[in-house]
Amino acid sequence: AVVFQLGRILSKKAKGPGMILILPCTDTFIKVDLRTVTCKIPPQEVLMKDAVTTQVDGVVCYRIHSAVSAVANVSDVHSATLLLAQTTLRNVLGTQSLAQLLAGREETAPVLDNATEQWGVKVARVEIKDVRIPVAMQRAMAAEAEAARETRAKVVAAEGEINASRALTQASMVPAESPASLQLCYLQTLTTLAAENNSTIVFPLPIHMLGSLGHKSRGG
Repeated sequence: AVVFQLGRILSKKAKGPGMILILPCTDTFIKVDLRTVTCKIPPQEVLMKDAVTTQVDGVVCYRIHSAVSAVANVSDVHSATLLLAQTTLRNVLGTQSLAQLLAGREETAPVLDNATEQWGVKVARVEIKDVRIPVAMQRAMAAEAEAARETRAKVVAAEGEINASRALTQASMVPAESPASLQLCYLQTLTTLAAENNSTIVFPLPIHMLGSLGHKSRGG
């Protein structure tokens, strides 16, 4: 409690907690709550740096660390802190873009703490509670995000086609280097066809085998 004697502060330091001595005729006192106070910042229109109008509300958490300063330097410390938090939040957000606001990069608490130091108030946190964006801006942001996703999908598909073409090019070079690999492909195809029921299998006969058979018949 801050004790006044004949209208003047009796001591530079607050009394209490606990029992204090008050003279009924000359002394008066004002009780000060030193616990952390949480106040809601009402919604307000904010013009962002990138010319986007948003409606923002928030929460400020503060506590009084000097009861004498809170009583002597301002008439209503809680109302003054709330109004200053509202104006400071609007000024700080006005220097940022919408992307920075949505990313939560505001630095309102240090600015507000410096302004309320003379009132004996320590600001702990200033948080954005809700951000309301115009419907037209929401549609534009959704279209931009969709275009970015489509672009990434096309890039991934193009990279996949490039890798597939490289693999096919390498695979086409294998039969030329090793003719036996072509025969293995024939056998693999026959194995796959034989797994099916009621299938008619046409065995592909390589042309070079026909040539070798023709040479043998002529020789005979």
